[in-house]
Amino acid sequence: MSLHASISSLFTNSKSLILHHHHHHHSHTFTHSNFKPFFFFPFLSRTNQIHSSPIMALSNSDTARAPPPVPLPTPPLTKFKIGLCQLSVTPDKDRNIAHARNAIQEAATKGAKLVLLPEIWNSPYSNDSFPIYAEDIDAGGDASPSTAMLSQLSHNLKITIVGGSIPERSEGRLYNTCCVFGTDGKIKAKHRKIHLFDIDIPGKITFIESKTLSAGETPTIVDTEVGRIGIGICYDIRFPELAMIYAARGAHLLCYPGAFNMTTGPLHWELLQRARATDNQLYVATCSPARDAGSGYVAWGHSTLVGPFGEILATTEHEEAIIVAEIDYSILEQRRTNLPVTKQRRGDLYQLVDFQRLNSH
Repeated sequence: MSLHASISSLFTNSKSLILHHHHHHHSHTFTHSNFKPFFFFPFLSRTNQIHSSPIMALSNSDTARAPPPVPLPTPPLTKFKIGLCQLSVTPDKDRNIAHARNAIQEAATKGAKLVLLPEIWNSPYSNDSFPIYAEDIDAGGDASPSTAMLSQLSHNLKITIVGGSIPERSEGRLYNTCCVFGTDGKIKAKHRKIHLFDIDIPGKITFIESKTLSAGETPTIVDTEVGRIGIGICYDIRFPELAMIYAARGAHLLCYPGAFNMTTGPLHWELLQRARATDNQLYVATCSPARDAGSGYVAWGHSTLVGPFGEILATTEHEEAIIVAEIDYSILEQRRTNLPVTKQRRGDLYQLVDFQRLNSH
């Protein structure tokens, strides 16, 4: 089947195939080694497709996404508070878990219906530490005390938790993994960091995450009681294609737990958040660990909530902090009407392909 025919058939069935994997604990639908979850390329010549009536029924803007974009769903609520818990992290895992528990309870007391934790909040951020602190999330219970705590709290407090990330051990591999918990205490989604942090800026920062960690295989978007949320972890924020896929799947909010460093933090952390929010006209929330100047990896901090026009709605410096701020989804449609880029794309010139959705039909 040609790509165009695939798009046509998918469009006619879009209601039935949208994000059918939301409620699975694993989003690892495709396992071939060469599977790539997304790709961006200039659109192929359409001269031989000109008489294809299903394609002709789509606007240029719709065909700039394959499959065509999902309309923004009506969220389960319009306004709510989000809590960003910028936590200090120590080598004492039990302390880290107890500390996160207290922060989540405080955020909930302040009215947060959604709480976001930092990247690697239960362990020092180092290749030496990941294997030691890793947990078997699928086994749960005593094999994963960090997620057991998040499950218990989300249920007890009746809140949604985007549980930052922790090192995960699964089938002999290690992953940097974010779990999303619903108000029933169950894991609604699990995102394994797709883009590993392998960088080398001589004299500044060198870190090769792939020495110990394996990359995740799929984008992760999940319907929660506070809207449709796309998940990325730290380095994932550098890839606009992932955020574009989430937007095309109808995300209201993107959450990125992340620990940028003292080199890339001041340069790119805020810029990337504002870019992802502005490009896709949705909310972006990030959560970093607090800075510990004495640790092997020094985090930038500056956890932030950004609105759909790229405006900074709430942020903090590098110390420990709990930020509670309001999200108002009613402005998403308003912003998209004010500045209608979603209807102005040129599908005759370029296209973003979401292979997972395309292949899932």
